[in-house]
Amino acid sequence: MTFRVGRRGNAQRLLHNAESVAYWLAVAPLASRLPASLAYRVACWRGDWGFRQRAGQRSEMVLNLRQVLGDELSPEEAERLAREFLRLRSCEVIDVMRLRGRGRSLAKLVDIRGREHLDAALAGGKGAILCSAHFGSYNSAFSLLHASGIPLTSTGRPVSTKVGVSSAERRLVEFAYTRRLQRHRQRPGIELQPGRVQGAVQAAVALRANEVVTFLSDAPPLGADRDRAVEVTFLGYQAGLLPGVMTLAQLTGAPVLMVFMRRLAGYRRQVLEISAPVPVEGDTAAAFGRCVAAMDAAITANPAHWVYWANTDDLASAGLLPAAPPPNGTAAVSPQPAVGEPAAPR
Repeated sequence: MTFRVGRRGNAQRLLHNAESVAYWLAVAPLASRLPASLAYRVACWRGDWGFRQRAGQRSEMVLNLRQVLGDELSPEEAERLAREFLRLRSCEVIDVMRLRGRGRSLAKLVDIRGREHLDAALAGGKGAILCSAHFGSYNSAFSLLHASGIPLTSTGRPVSTKVGVSSAERRLVEFAYTRRLQRHRQRPGIELQPGRVQGAVQAAVALRANEVVTFLSDAPPLGADRDRAVEVTFLGYQAGLLPGVMTLAQLTGAPVLMVFMRRLAGYRRQVLEISAPVPVEGDTAAAFGRCVAAMDAAITANPAHWVYWANTDDLASAGLLPAAPPPNGTAAVSPQPAVGEPAAPR
């Protein structure tokens, strides 16, 4: 789906930006100090409001869900998943706010399963790589692991790689979001930029220090990285994704573990699951396919947890949707999150 740039669209974007700024800077910080049941109820109310008010985003998500998951997904079920998606995104903001201090306010609501796999991996002395998708409250999951005593550093693409993100939006994301997460990291975030190897070198240094490095391996490749993408079966399609997590594992000998955090009914409690090491034998593409299969299973079981349903261009870049040209020669603009509602850091 593409968007025409016009005064009405700009006015809607400004309204949504204002609401998001108010939520991130005022409502969510206050709500996060309430009893958990009430805090996450506020988040769900906000998600329901967005579902009613953001008709364009809702329609885009419903269409994307049905195109990717198949027509057997009824319009009613797609609408339910779109509403759940917006609720979960609002709840993730409360998660970030509850990371204040040492994160105990959030930790008591999260059941960590498979911690023994991570402890055993680090006992090997070569560090460990946690591989996940843009799924659920993944950044808060990483923060909780670091706060629990695991020296952890995240990799990702900088906000500057997002087309159309203003300097004011970047500053707001840094103030309201990034700094809260960076407080719970061993090292500054490792930026993975297309065509550059510095990020991989920094990750290798952290692994040699027997630390943990995280990768989100479902992001579509950008620019110079497209040539390094491999075709893998993902959500029933031949998708092009970057196998960097497995390349690094094979070069350093660090084990790869899959990690996903999913929210339970009632929205307060979550489960953070860490797998046993993924086999890395064989060629890189085949080994990476095992990581993709785990991401596929997590998303298929809990579709609303995956953040890409709201971004048609990224789904098309990954090969999950056909890339459509802009209608009537109108310049297309990638849908951007409202200010203070950062897209998933990649």
